[in-house]
Amino acid sequence: MVNTPLNSALEAAFVRWEQEGPSGDEAHRERLKKLADAVDEQLRERGTVDLVFVCTHNSRRSHMTQLLALAAAQRLGLGSVRTFSGGTEATDFNPRAIAALSRLGFDLSSGEGKNPHVTVRFSPAAEPVEAFSKRYTEPPNPEKDFVVVMTCSQADGSCPFVVGALSRVAIPYEDPKVADGTPEEAARYDERANQIGRDMAWVFRQARQPRE
Repeated sequence: MVNTPLNSALEAAFVRWEQEGPSGDEAHRERLKKLADAVDEQLRERGTVDLVFVCTHNSRRSHMTQLLALAAAQRLGLGSVRTFSGGTEATDFNPRAIAALSRLGFDLSSGEGKNPHVTVRFSPAAEPVEAFSKRYTEPPNPEKDFVVVMTCSQADGSCPFVVGALSRVAIPYEDPKVADGTPEEAARYDERANQIGRDMAWVFRQARQPRE
C-alpha cells in the first residue's frame, strides 16, 4: 500500500480528526463500524471496494462524504477504494458545501450551468475528481457490486432496496441546509464537514487494521 500525501491543510485536518475520534453516540458509532467492516470485507474478498454515498438531492452530504472518504482512504494507502455519490433526484453540488470543503483544504473549481461539473483536487499525487449532482443510478456510479451508504434518513426511507448493492449502511447526518440564509450558515456547514471528516478518518483507519 502506497499512501497518497494530502495537501498540508487537509493533512492537518485529518491529524486533528484522528485525535478526536469518531463523532456521535453509541448507535452512530456502531453504524460507522458496520461501514468499516463492509470496506474491510470487500478489500479482503475482492481486493477493491466501490462506495456509493446517497442523499436526497446529491447536493451536500453525499458529496461531502464521497470526497472526504476518498481522501481518507488514499491517505492510508487504500487506493483500491473508489467513492461515488448520487441522489434520489439530481439538483446541483451546492455552493455552500463547496465552500465548506474549500475551507478544509480541498481545491475545487466549478464549471457553468445549473448543474456544473466541479473539478476537485486534494493531493498533488492524485488524479482530480469530477463532482456533479446525479441520481444514484446514473453514470459514473457503478451498476452492481458496490456498498451503498445512505447519508440522510429521507433517502434511506425512500429507497428500501438499492439494485446492485452488495451491502447497505445507513449513516444519516443532519442536513446543513437548515441554516441556509442565516448567520449560522457557514458554521453549520463547517460543523457537518468536520463531523464527516472525523467519521471517515476513523472508518478507514479501522478498515486498514490487520485482522485475525
